[in-house]
Amino acid sequence: MYDLAIIGAGINGASMAFSFAHKNVILFDHEGIAHGGSGAAGAFISPKFSKKGELKELLHDAFLYSLAFYEEHFSEFLTKAPLLHIAQNEEDALMLKEFKTQTTLALKTPPKELLDQLLPSARSMENISLDGGVVAAREICEAMSKDADFKKEKVESLVYEGGVWIINQIYKAKNVVLATGAYEAVIHEPYINLRGIWGHRIDVRTSTKNGCSIHQFLSISPAKEGILALGATHDVHYHPQKNTQPYDMDKGRCELLHKASKTLLLEDVAILKDYTGLRSGSVDYMPLAGGLVKSRETLASKNINFENKKPNFENYTYYPNLYMLNGSAGYGFVLAPYLAKILSQHILNGVEIDKKLLPARFFARWARRR
Repeated sequence: MYDLAIIGAGINGASMAFSFAHKNVILFDHEGIAHGGSGAAGAFISPKFSKKGELKELLHDAFLYSLAFYEEHFSEFLTKAPLLHIAQNEEDALMLKEFKTQTTLALKTPPKELLDQLLPSARSMENISLDGGVVAAREICEAMSKDADFKKEKVESLVYEGGVWIINQIYKAKNVVLATGAYEAVIHEPYINLRGIWGHRIDVRTSTKNGCSIHQFLSISPAKEGILALGATHDVHYHPQKNTQPYDMDKGRCELLHKASKTLLLEDVAILKDYTGLRSGSVDYMPLAGGLVKSRETLASKNINFENKKPNFENYTYYPNLYMLNGSAGYGFVLAPYLAKILSQHILNGVEIDKKLLPARFFARWARRR
């Protein structure tokens, strides 16, 4: 009997495994640890540079928490480096100027040697600099999962019986967390609508020196032994399980190199390795963390007014001890440790989760439309 079963071994699943490291945990993934979108991620630790909004506020807190978390627990997989975010256009420049007047983050003056590396067009744009970092995506997921009983196995059945969850008719667990990204549903509920976002990252060897994390038209990592990571592209149209044609790797590489060359002069470039995978994002851009509503049973209730624009989620019927951690899109490595802490405190100690994170918000909207 396991205290927790986690389905999906990307950064969300790995973070949950670490949060339950003192418990008996089983972790499932049919491909392997960080073999999907998490393995293809650039894994940059950055806040969201935007105007006011729930996602910006969430990412502010998650950025501070996660950067400290990685430094404390996994410093060997963290590269701390200045973060330089450069505006793409004049509208973006105005937003960055406003961000500077509102943020409580400790902003830095970009070093001259850093700015000197940029192309003149990038150097002339508005920018923001602060302390950030990059983590080794696959290595950190493996390290976070090391105390879990890992099964390279696809979850074909998930049944609640006798007060426990039975996985693939073999394994038993008191609690289950779904962290499957955009690949597998496992539990099919019509209100859960995740977007698949295709990611492509390349590692390149170059004589170009770079000592910081640069973000403009794409993200460029600090150089490590002459190697830069470029990526990841966002393609909402390609899905490996839906498209009839395979992903055009050469076209993706050209796009990445073209975007990078608009910011930084890359010299003597040799592509070393490609990383691709599907990330998951939600339709309202906020991640999902919390229990899952049983739609059929909840709709059958005669005591709930589904047209209420401020619903009471406590009136809904939920799957027992079944939770979701998903929908972080391009901010997975920033959000996952922070959200895993929130979800684990809820499971272990009953700490309430903010309504804006709960999957129940999607059920409420879906039910109201019906």
